Amino acid sequence: MKDTQPIEYLLQSGNTEERSAFSLWLMAVRPRTLSMALAPVAVGACLAGRDAGTINWLAMVAALLGAVFIQAGTNLHNDAADFERGGDGPERLGPPRVSALGLLPSELVKKAALLSFALAALCGATLISIGGWIILAIGLLSILAGLAYSSGPIPISHTPLGEIFVLLFFGLAAVGGTYWLNVGTLNWTIGIAGIAVGLFAAAVLLVNNHRDAVSDARVGRRTLAIVAGFRLTTICYAAFTLTPFLLLPLFGGVPPGHPWWLAYGALPFAVILARRFAFEPRGPGLNRILVRTAQLQLAYAALLCLGLTL
Repeated sequence: MKDTQPIEYLLQSGNTEERSAFSLWLMAVRPRTLSMALAPVAVGACLAGRDAGTINWLAMVAALLGAVFIQAGTNLHNDAADFERGGDGPERLGPPRVSALGLLPSELVKKAALLSFALAALCGATLISIGGWIILAIGLLSILAGLAYSSGPIPISHTPLGEIFVLLFFGLAAVGGTYWLNVGTLNWTIGIAGIAVGLFAAAVLLVNNHRDAVSDARVGRRTLAIVAGFRLTTICYAAFTLTPFLLLPLFGGVPPGHPWWLAYGALPFAVILARRFAFEPRGPGLNRILVRTAQLQLAYAALLCLGLTL
């Protein structure tokens, strides 16, 4: 099944009965979004390697795993919580949700989310001795934010603040936290790097909310895509995906000496995506743009890391 097909595909084709337990949990975790957790940690580690001359590989692996578990926990909790709030139905345009389809009980999915957050906390505990209270604060706030994204009286996902949430935790916190673990200090260039990487993650969420704007508005959500409207949302997407290339010299080239500019190799893809997004109507076709946006972030991060290590 392709991600560009709506939920009705599963319901009508009978494919739900053919799926193994592993594939169902994989569907719930949404593996294609996990790069949003990997990219900022990799960039933070490579910036630290450039500035300190070495990378604490144990800390990097623990940070990577912790970030992935937080992302997975957030996805799982969102799957169950959205279903319980009536936000996901058969008319959903995005990839299928296991709770909404009755493939897995929502209570079980919630327990899996808590397990994922617990594993993230375990990873974080191994890092506290290295990074101290700052790492403790980042870890706790990240887990709480992952829960608050879909829970509470006013979930973050129901407000225009979702993109800011993603920028903070999958940009500034992840890049800055990883850098701190290796160097023990922070500076303004790391903040700019966090914003650059986080903007791509915010763009992924924006595509998701733009696709679901009609159904989200029907259940009372006020996401950025709903508040901004169609035209302004397309402008926001272009800003989110192109601004990182404008910011690149401010952190990639300080100090000079590495081919950080290799990251510009991803710029043509950003331009193509911005144009496609502007002309793509709301519907399942945006699923492919969502995946490509996540891949754009990964390409930017990979090329930047390559340049920083040469």
